[in-house]
Order: sequence, then structure tokens, then C-alpha cells
Amino acid sequence: MEKPLNYSYYPGCSLHASAGEYDLSTRELFKALGIGLTEIPDWFCCGATPAHNVDELLSLSLCAKNLELADKVEGDMAVACASCFSRLKTAQHVLGESDVKRKQVEKAIDAPVKLDSNVKHLLEILAKDLGLERLAAAVNKPLSGLKVACYYGCLLTRPTDVPNLDCAEAPTIMERVIEAAGAETVAWTHRLECCGANFTLSRPGVVIQLTNAILDSAKAAGADCIMVGCPLCHGNLDIRQKEIEGVYSTSYGLPVFYLTQLVGLSVGLGADKLGLDAMMVNPVPLLKEKGLL
Repeated sequence: MEKPLNYSYYPGCSLHASAGEYDLSTRELFKALGIGLTEIPDWFCCGATPAHNVDELLSLSLCAKNLELADKVEGDMAVACASCFSRLKTAQHVLGESDVKRKQVEKAIDAPVKLDSNVKHLLEILAKDLGLERLAAAVNKPLSGLKVACYYGCLLTRPTDVPNLDCAEAPTIMERVIEAAGAETVAWTHRLECCGANFTLSRPGVVIQLTNAILDSAKAAGADCIMVGCPLCHGNLDIRQKEIEGVYSTSYGLPVFYLTQLVGLSVGLGADKLGLDAMMVNPVPLLKEKGLL
């Protein structure tokens, strides 16, 4: 008999706001797969990008306190957002390397730092804890004929010694997960390139240029859609896609899915449980064409 999989769940700020469909599809997918998720009581912002650029102690303390809160819930910490995943793993790495910083943070949060807590991105849970064989066995609506460009972006696998999710320069975990769901993946040049991240607010021109290159690469590779595991990447690729098409006088029409949305489709979840109506680039025509809706 397989050991039950149960996790403390850290959704992060984006999943309770602009990326609500990521939260919804995560909960519904894990429920369908029999994986338990218990949201961490009283969790708060990890600091994301701004905090560590302004105050390192604050950034480390925010993450350390969330790790302490997670320790009160059964199971390893499940994280959906690539930025949250990166910050939490970075905090553990930095505090494990420096006794001075660890003691400063423990004084700030008035608690021991949980350096041995396992922080896992959803991809790791699906590919390793559940396992690809069990995932494939749960698929009842294979994503046959769907060509997917897996987009890692900057944070899921880098820097080399922090996330430990997969090979930093040649990862395959996203491809392995979605191929277990029956999809076909494409080889393309920009799967690890930066989308511009938070520059979307302060320097939108930079984001438009970078994101256009990503969309162009995916389209040239023959992708029907793009799959991501980061709310910020999703926003830049999905929300800005129409604007980018106008700037560059082109047409991409590439739906941008969260990994939980596509895997959710493959296990038979309906559109209402995956938040597909929240996507700016309408995925319905593509999914109907492929016989997936």
C-alpha cells in the first residue's frame, strides 16, 4: 500500500490574488490525485523580489517565520510559486551557511530556524513523491496531440546550489511531468530565459522585448501553448501577449497554462475547476480542437 502524501501548503500572495486560478487548479488537482494539502495557518508574504533587495535580515526573517509556521502542519512544505520557492530555499541555504545570520534571524523571529524543513515545488511532488508512473496511471484524458513549450524561467532551477529541483542548465522535470500526462513537448531556445519579472511595472519596455523573444521562440518551435510554474512569468506571457503582438505586428495566440491546469485536464477535471476563464489568451478553441474540452 502506497504511503499517503500530505503537505503543508504555502500558496503565497499571488495565488490569493492575481493567480487565483493557479491556487484553484492546484487544490483540485491534488484532491483528484489523493494528495493532502493543508494551508499553513497565518502564513504571510515571503518578501519575494523586493525584500531581499532592501533588507537582507527582513527577507531572511520573513521566510524563516513561514518555515516555522509550516512546521506546525503535517508534511513537507508544498510551494506553487517559483519566486516563493526560490526565496524560501535561499533563506535555508544562507542561514545554513552563516551562524551569525542564523542567530540574528532567530532573535528576530524569537524561534529556532527550521533548516531541515523540506520545501518542495509542486513539480517535485508530482515527479518524485507521487512519481511519474502513478501520475500517468491517474490520467484518463491524455493530452494527445498537444504540443507544449515548458517554460522554466529564472528561478525554478537556479542558482545551482539552492533549489536542487533539477539540473540548473538542462532541466527536464517539467517535460517529464507533462509527458506523463500524454502531451508532446517541443525543444526550444528560450525555456530558461528571463521574462523581465518585476520590471513589468517599472520598465515595461524591457519586459515586452524579452517576452516577445520567448513567445517567438515557442511559436517557431511549433508549440500550441506554453506551460509555466510561476505567476509572474504567467502574467508577462499571458496578460501582455496582446500588447506584444501589437508592438511587433505579429500574432502568437499562445495560451499560457499553469502546470496544474494542464495536468488537471489530463486527470479529467473540468474547466470550472481549473480557472481557464481567467486566462487572457482564450485556451478554449485550442482545447476543443485537440478534443480536450
